[in-house]
Amino acid sequence: MNSRTRRDTHSGDPVKRATIIALKRVMDPLLELMFDAGVTVSEFNKISRDRAVRIASKRVIRDSGRQSKSRVAIMTGLPRSEVTRILGSVDSAVQDQPDHHPARRVLAGWHDNPSFVAPNGAPAILPIFGKRGSFQNLVERYGAGIPVRAMLDELVQLNAAELVGDQRLKARARVPILTGLSSRSIAAVGERGRDLLETLWHNVRKGSQPLFEATASMEEGDPEMIRLVRREITEQGTNFINAATALFNRAHRKRKEKTASGCRFGVTLYYFQDESSIDIDSSAIENHQRRKNLRRQKRKPNQTSVNQLSE
Repeated sequence: MNSRTRRDTHSGDPVKRATIIALKRVMDPLLELMFDAGVTVSEFNKISRDRAVRIASKRVIRDSGRQSKSRVAIMTGLPRSEVTRILGSVDSAVQDQPDHHPARRVLAGWHDNPSFVAPNGAPAILPIFGKRGSFQNLVERYGAGIPVRAMLDELVQLNAAELVGDQRLKARARVPILTGLSSRSIAAVGERGRDLLETLWHNVRKGSQPLFEATASMEEGDPEMIRLVRREITEQGTNFINAATALFNRAHRKRKEKTASGCRFGVTLYYFQDESSIDIDSSAIENHQRRKNLRRQKRKPNQTSVNQLSE
């Protein structure tokens, strides 16, 4: 089959073409993360080949009931020797469990546990140290062994709590939003990104019993409108997550005596906003300082130094 025939075949496959476009869109933010974290394209290629082999292997076993390295090689387009090598190695993804942020548990206890709630039902302003009814006691219960000072710094950095008065702490938010390039924030990218894509893919593959997924958006919002919408969405979204958490807790208490194993489920809300695009034109390039070129001088007959460089 010549190149012209291959191009015609691809152009006649709208599903494959749409899939390639979707992959490009999904990869853009992943590549931004890679570059920020110092992950190279070579490392990404190695990861993608590893995951491709393992996912293909699971599909082959699910469909046929047995392992077939040859079918995995055909499905992935990789050599059978590489398939054998990957399947014979340890799958690190199995060992790398999601890093559930302890700050979420601390804030949930602060909002829900009567020991840390004020008479009006709001989270109480807590003394940092003390045996009972203190932030220290709260962290000891829900902080998974993290030191009190480290948890305090974390909540303040996330703008989920603030210091008031003399060594007292006030809750500002129930849901901490992870920001900055850290192991926990990046782990959240992987966990939330996977959950969203699996929900979308579930609905694409299975026509019946779709999982809930909906989007509301608009074009050309002005800055003032965006500030108003973000503030309102944050408030309504927090209320919804609080209600969902209460629903999960009630359901969990009802099935405590049941021995059957369950599955993981949940709901995530997120607000999206396209960043303003910046066109790179000639004038923008000229605004940057020009790089000075170094030119090699011709060596004079009596010159003793070699490879002398000047501007």
